Amino acid sequence: MRLTLAALLLLGGAAAAQPGEEMAAPLTGLPGDPARGRAIVADRQRGLCLLCHAAPIAEERFQGDLAPSLAGVGARLTEGQLRLRMVDGRRLNPDTIMPSYYSTEGLRQVGRAWQGRTILSAQEIEDVVAYLATLRD
Repeated sequence: MRLTLAALLLLGGAAAAQPGEEMAAPLTGLPGDPARGRAIVADRQRGLCLLCHAAPIAEERFQGDLAPSLAGVGARLTEGQLRLRMVDGRRLNPDTIMPSYYSTEGLRQVGRAWQGRTILSAQEIEDVVAYLATLRD
């Protein structure tokens, strides 16, 4: 069951992207900053990535194992594939449990404070994508 959930969540194989499986265009005109992206991934209040994923961030204890490890994700997925998964993974898997970090449409059970708001800003998405793209080993 855990393996099935993990496969459905975030990180597919290294196969070439099919139409609709990536979001090639950046969300902003500024390049992402990998250092800021790493901080977001490690932040248990902001990104929440480590709740489900393990990442090569040794100083962070108690990392998740529900979803695939983020180690080497930059070698497995393109920036466009990473961006799509961050923006709204439901485009690839309507049943995913991964949050849609940059979508406000079609969400259920959204707290009042978050209604009409994205979890991360466009620049924060680009920062996380830039960081994840550096994870090549």
